[in-house]
Amino acid sequence: MPPSEKPRIARYKPYYQELERGKVYLWCACGRSGRQPFCDGSHTGTPFRPLRCVAKEEKEEMLLCGCKRTCNPPFCDGTHNNLKDTYDSVDPESPENLAVPLIEAGSDGKARLDGGCFVCSVPALALERRGNLRFSPVISSTDGAVYQSQFYLEARPGESSIIGFPDRHVVLLVTAGKGSINISGREFELEPIAGVYIRPGELFRLRGRGLDGMKVFAAVCPRASAPVWPGEILENFDTTWPRRVVGIDRSQRRSMSDRFFQLLADKTVGSDMMTQFIGEIPISKATAHRHLYEESLVILRGHGYMWTEKKKARVEAGDVIFLPRKQLHSLECADPGGMLVAGVIYPGGNPAINY
Repeated sequence: MPPSEKPRIARYKPYYQELERGKVYLWCACGRSGRQPFCDGSHTGTPFRPLRCVAKEEKEEMLLCGCKRTCNPPFCDGTHNNLKDTYDSVDPESPENLAVPLIEAGSDGKARLDGGCFVCSVPALALERRGNLRFSPVISSTDGAVYQSQFYLEARPGESSIIGFPDRHVVLLVTAGKGSINISGREFELEPIAGVYIRPGELFRLRGRGLDGMKVFAAVCPRASAPVWPGEILENFDTTWPRRVVGIDRSQRRSMSDRFFQLLADKTVGSDMMTQFIGEIPISKATAHRHLYEESLVILRGHGYMWTEKKKARVEAGDVIFLPRKQLHSLECADPGGMLVAGVIYPGGNPAINY
């Protein structure tokens, strides 16, 4: 399409809307409407036509595209992130930001920010022991989590106890060490940084190698209060999805202006409930934004700050961040070498969508 025929950019971010069930809405495709994101007839004389949008549920939440360049109209697909050379950011040294207080972690290792958001220092967690496995919950219902929980696991050298989260989807993140995993009778080799998907009904057992074994985070959806410990492994590996381990592959990176991300455990390995990704962030403080999904982040490299409306907390490699749905936030990378993060989102399949 020639540049003259491209739709106008009404705004770069999508429009958050709660729509009435059964009512027909006309999404503006031309970008000229004065009542965004909906049509007001301004497309007359252009090659663009509005698109019908009907909510199936009462007050259904939608993010309707504002840049008008989405490949999934009328919904935002994150395309707006690549319409600028740099990701939207703000100055952390502005007078307003300098006035935001720094929150320190409490006795539980968690620095609690606005709206249920927190930063957790994993070394401060009290670990339980089961055989050669040490573990602790990191994100749970007591933290306000609705959709997902997270557990930290240290698999010492040798074979761990059998672990299960009945009827739940599990996504593992190996952050340090080498070893292997047995998923319901199927063995896979593991190295950092790798994502692993375990389907509902399957069990798993970790085997750490070397002096220190492996360090692993387990995200569980729907939320679980604790793992179960079956006596023996089941031979019920779902062969419909034989590929379960995904490592870093720079050829699979997707751009977000001057940022990048890669999907790890997602629908391509059978994870249709939760999405795991890894992202690279240059030194910057992102403009405050929100997501319609609940998110957990593990800082793999770099340091900076997590900001909410009226508070901020330090983050460094090894920390975990929990973000409730629709919580206003901004992650700042203060490290000249950049920041590497791994996240799990639910419900959602695209970490590039925000508003």
